[in-house]
Amino acid sequence: MKRILYLLTFAVASTSVVVSSYAAGTRENDALEVPATRITLSQAVTTAEQHVPGKASRAELEKHDGQWVFDVEVVKESKVMDVKVDPASGKVLAAAEDKADSGDEGHEKED
Repeated sequence: MKRILYLLTFAVASTSVVVSSYAAGTRENDALEVPATRITLSQAVTTAEQHVPGKASRAELEKHDGQWVFDVEVVKESKVMDVKVDPASGKVLAAAEDKADSGDEGHEKED
């Protein structure tokens, strides 16, 4: 009985190792691609908030059109602005209204 239990445990462990090895080899991991940056996420947020007066609600380092950028969403009144900041220079590359996240589209305003 103990022998069957040991064999069953070994089979399950072996299967787990094989499956996890396969999954690790086929899965992309963007974290391994992240470049060294000259500015911090905090500095990118400050730059974005100065460029578009408002308050940052989300910020991340992401690959956009093959180039790494800090993508910062800044809320200004009822608009949400997407601000792209260069992680190497700290300069604003682009700023545009995010139509998908802005305002109360489709919702009635309360009195």
